Amino acid sequence: MSPILALSPLDGRYDSKVAPLRPIFSEFGLIRYRVRVEIEWLKALSREKSIPEVPPFDPETLALLDALVQNFDESDALAVKKIEKTTNHDVKAVEYFIKEKLQATPLVRLEEFVHFACTSEDINNLAHALMLRAAGTSVMIPQMEALISKIQGMAEQFAAQPMLARTHGQNATPTTLGKELANVAHRLHRQKETVRNIPIYGKMNGAVGNFNAHVVSYPAVDWPEVSKRFVEGLGLTHQPMTTQIEPHDGMAELFHALIRFNTVLLDFDRDVWTYVSMGYFRQKMREGEIGSSTMPHKVNPIDFENSEGNLGLANAVLGHLADKLPISRMQRDLTDSTVLRNMGVGYGYSLLAYDSALRGIAKLECDPHRLHNDLEEAWEVLAEPIQTVMRRYGVAHPYERLKQLTRGQRVNREQIATFVATLEIPEAAKKGLLELTPHSYTGLAEFLARTPLP
Repeated sequence: MSPILALSPLDGRYDSKVAPLRPIFSEFGLIRYRVRVEIEWLKALSREKSIPEVPPFDPETLALLDALVQNFDESDALAVKKIEKTTNHDVKAVEYFIKEKLQATPLVRLEEFVHFACTSEDINNLAHALMLRAAGTSVMIPQMEALISKIQGMAEQFAAQPMLARTHGQNATPTTLGKELANVAHRLHRQKETVRNIPIYGKMNGAVGNFNAHVVSYPAVDWPEVSKRFVEGLGLTHQPMTTQIEPHDGMAELFHALIRFNTVLLDFDRDVWTYVSMGYFRQKMREGEIGSSTMPHKVNPIDFENSEGNLGLANAVLGHLADKLPISRMQRDLTDSTVLRNMGVGYGYSLLAYDSALRGIAKLECDPHRLHNDLEEAWEVLAEPIQTVMRRYGVAHPYERLKQLTRGQRVNREQIATFVATLEIPEAAKKGLLELTPHSYTGLAEFLARTPLP
C-alpha cells in the first residue's frame, strides 16, 4: 500500500521518520517475536534432563531452529496470517506454522512439544516484552541521548551568554541562556535513565499462572526454576506471581517514565518556541522553504510545534496503556490484547517528536544583540542584589525602599547609580553595586551551565 493511502499519519506522511520501529511493533514484528519465543521454549525443554522425550539438541538441530527465527521474513508472516484465517487464533497460527516448518526435518517427532503446556499469554507477554526491550535499546534510548547531547552542547556553548529571566512572564533575575538549556538536559537525562533502568518483566507459567499442566505432565521437574531460567535467558526480568497474564505493572512504569521524558521535552519545545518569538533565537533558513502561504517574511518554528503536538498524542496513548493494562477481570480478559497492539503508536509519536525537536535545534542561532538589548532595558532587576546588600549592613527597610523605587516601573542605570550613591554602606560594597549590571548579575549560572551530566 502506498503511504499516501495510509489511515495513520505514522504510516503515511511520517512513514520514513518512524521506520526504525516498524520491524519491531508491526504485525510482522509481533509474529516474528512470537516465533522466537516458541522456538526458545522448545530449546529450553531440550535442556531439562527430566524431560527425556525432548533430548538435548545437537549443534545442527539448534542451527535449524535458530534459522527459523533468523530467516523469518514477510512471506513467513503472511503464511502465519493465512493459517490464522482458519484458526481465528493468532498464537495458534504461529504454533501450526512452526509445526509445518518441522515436517521435513528430524524434529517432526517433537512437533507436539511446540507450545508445550503454554497458554497464548505465555508467548504474547514475552513477545511484547522483547519488543519493548528492542525498541528501547536500539531506537528510543539512542534518540533520547541524541537530544540530550544536543541540548547539553548548546548549554556549554551559551554558558556565559547573559539572558533576562522571566518569572510569571515578567522581568526577573538574570541567568544565562546556557544555564536554562542545562536545566533541560539534566531533567531529560534523569528521565532517560529511569526509562533505561525499568525492568521489563516476563512470565512462563501456564493457563492461570500455577504450572497446572506442567506438573501433571512432568511432576519431577522444578517448573518455577525452569521458568525463571527461561525468562532470564531472554534478557528479561522473571515475574513469578501472575494470573493468566503478566500483570503489566512494569509496562505501566515504563510508559509513565516515557511520559515524563516527553513532558520535559514538551516544556522545552514551548520555551524555545517562546524564545524564537522573542528573537533570542533566529532560525536558519532552507532554500525553497515557505513559512506562510501569504506572508513571505515568515520563518515559523514549525519543528518545535510539530514536536509539541506529537508529544501530546504520544502521551495520550502511553497514558491509556499505563492506565488500562494493569487491569484485567479476574484471571484475565481480552481487553489488553487490542490495546497492546498500540504500543508502537505511542512509541511512534514519541520518536516523531524527538526527530522534530532535533531538526528544530539544528536550525537555531542565538541572537546575542537581542539578549543584550533586553537586559539593557531591565535595570530594575538590580533591586534584588541592592536590597540584599543593604540587609547585610543593617540599612533600615531595604526591601521597601527598593520596592518604592522599582515595582511596576522601569528604571535606568542613572537612577540605580543615584540610589546606590546615597546608601550608608561600606565604600567597597557601594563600589561593587555600582559596577554591577544586568549583564553581569548572573550568579553562578555559567558554572552551573557547565555542570556535567551525572
